[in-house]
Amino acid sequence: MTTYLLAGGGTAGHVNPLLAVADGLRERDAAAGVLVLGTREGLEARLVPLRGYELLFVDKVPFPRRPNGAAVRFPAQFQRAVAQVRAHIREHSVDVVVGFGGYASAPAYVAAGREGVPVVVHEANARPGLANILGARRAARIGVAFEGTRLARSRVVGMPLRGEVVELDRAARRDEAAEYFGLDPAAPTLLVFGGSLGAQRLNDALAESWRDVLEAGWQLIHVTGERSELVDPGARGYALRRYVDRMDLAFALADLIVSRAGAATVSEISALGIPAVYVPYAVGNGEQALNAASAVRAGAALLIPDGEFTPDRVRTEIVPLLADSARRSAMTVAAASVGTRSGTANVIAMIDEALGA
Repeated sequence: MTTYLLAGGGTAGHVNPLLAVADGLRERDAAAGVLVLGTREGLEARLVPLRGYELLFVDKVPFPRRPNGAAVRFPAQFQRAVAQVRAHIREHSVDVVVGFGGYASAPAYVAAGREGVPVVVHEANARPGLANILGARRAARIGVAFEGTRLARSRVVGMPLRGEVVELDRAARRDEAAEYFGLDPAAPTLLVFGGSLGAQRLNDALAESWRDVLEAGWQLIHVTGERSELVDPGARGYALRRYVDRMDLAFALADLIVSRAGAATVSEISALGIPAVYVPYAVGNGEQALNAASAVRAGAALLIPDGEFTPDRVRTEIVPLLADSARRSAMTVAAASVGTRSGTANVIAMIDEALGA
């Protein structure tokens, strides 16, 4: 029996691809040992047990960003975390470590090297995180979600996606999706969303331009986020929701999407072949713009900087796109060149290669 240790967590961007691979391994071989390594503070502490996997813990040890007391304590704390992972590897006879980034991955990579266990790295973002930069130095195999990601010896494998996205037949589910949102399955639909907490920039722009979308003959699904205070105008053809737990149905009905450009979001939209307009989140290290770059280069998407996404920009750039079916069709074809639904299978193939090597 092969025992896999999947390391990662902290955010949904690390946990979701990890769980997709875990599910793929378990579906392929029910007897395989699939363990997850994470911290007590991350999202994995809640999601992993709910999915039925054993979660092994490691101390959360952030990389120091400046010379201070935390930097002085870091070496000893990190070595203690490495020792914790080495103990897990020995106790469970782990055959391979697969890292997805986040606090749990860095000590896992070092521990695996010291125990002589092969390492596989998957990087979800176009700009690699520190943990995966460390792990890639000696990894047996390295996979990235986006073309142009700067990790030596890496290959593009795509993003391991949720099963409901991989298996989604958009045409077959369109009627169901329209009924779910109270919309017309025959009318073209624009989907706007900014994540579970929403995106204030998107909400502000649509609050003043939603009528223009409807006047163009389109319907609108607007997922505002749970903290939004936007008031639903109750207009026919405008489905305003604070939160949607059936994003597969939102994708099934969408003919064009306006969204942020998180790695999973871009990967799911591209995999489904839906034209998109990305408005990257302006805070951080610019990774969202890089996540969208390959789709934009291929012609599958447009990019509007966060500070430029205004009601007028909706009227001058997005509304004309709604009327241009030829352009949207070309974008749909282009999405097929950058998106894939086989990310999970591709990562599992890398794991098999690492074990074989």
